Amino acid sequence: MKNALTIIWVLALAATGAWAQTTSATTTPATAVASGIQSQNILDVKPDANAESGYTTQTNGQRALVQPGNNAPMWRQVGSGVTGYSSLPVSQAPEAGVLIQPFVQYPGSRLTNAGDAWRQTRNHWLIPYGGSLVVITLLALVIMFFTKGPLGHDHPASGKKMERFTSFERAAHWANAFAFVALAVSGLTMAFGKFLLLPVIGSTLFGWLTYVLKNVHNLVGPLFAVSLLLVIAIFVKDNIANAADFNWLRKLGGMLGDQQVPSHRFNAAEKGVFWWAVTIPGLVVVASGLVLNQLVPGLGELRTDMQIASMVHSAMAFWITAILIGHIYMGTIGTRGALEGMKTGYVTEAWAKEHHELWYNDVKAGKIPAQRDPSVKPVAPATGSPVQV
Repeated sequence: MKNALTIIWVLALAATGAWAQTTSATTTPATAVASGIQSQNILDVKPDANAESGYTTQTNGQRALVQPGNNAPMWRQVGSGVTGYSSLPVSQAPEAGVLIQPFVQYPGSRLTNAGDAWRQTRNHWLIPYGGSLVVITLLALVIMFFTKGPLGHDHPASGKKMERFTSFERAAHWANAFAFVALAVSGLTMAFGKFLLLPVIGSTLFGWLTYVLKNVHNLVGPLFAVSLLLVIAIFVKDNIANAADFNWLRKLGGMLGDQQVPSHRFNAAEKGVFWWAVTIPGLVVVASGLVLNQLVPGLGELRTDMQIASMVHSAMAFWITAILIGHIYMGTIGTRGALEGMKTGYVTEAWAKEHHELWYNDVKAGKIPAQRDPSVKPVAPATGSPVQV
């Protein structure tokens, strides 16, 4: 009996030990997880630097020992544009160590850091005044249409025709026009959509719209650049100023009367559009766009490059948009018969004589070829329309 009790006692102790080991094995991982790295509110981190004795009387040198990298001299250097340490190579990230840009004063801004100066110029000058220029242009054209009406007279479409533009000239013009409209619509939406569209269509739809238009802007840009170079190369020879242009300007192009002032193939206003809305500003806006897309070697890697390119791009874009709105008006509803020349390449002789009499005389005198498009036969005298081959 005594031996049996001893055996039962030993078995009980063995079972208790096994249960203790099992419990310890199952609870240890949970304890390990619970004792890992835990997040903590920075306001709860103790002790604070100001808990040190004499903290309020410390000099900046002494403070740097208490809070290295977080003291007034260090932040003054950051605010002044001093370059700090960065492990990234300068060749890959030239401004990685610059948290705040140095102080500058862009046109229309206060003397402040470059990022804030760019924001002030854009938001306080470029956007409001650029938008105002476009709106004023539209209002002026509306007033002109309802007071002066379309320029010129109606000429029978059945009249004898003469070539105004070749197929290649029209293709280059329409490609550039399509690209300009796409860039203008997308650019204006990105500039003013936050104020005009966002409250109406909501943030989700506006976000998708601006995302699509931003990509349209970047994709259509090369088409605008290439077609711009073609337009410049094609039309530059006919846009050189001459004495007739000064006479046209002196008489304000006949705007104050009912008679058109004689001009060559393009009048002084059209030449002004070519040089001061297409060629010079167009090349500037293309160049600045290339910088913004970081396609110019050595430019676009610094924030200063991007800020200057952005301001130049916006200013030129508003200028081009305002003037070309006037050009579109004059080429469509503002001048009777003008659109036909760019649609078909031909205008009536009566229209040519009324609006560009000197050019008409040169064609009739043989100084300018009457037919320059090799894909079209000369105008048939009986019908007055070109014969396609």
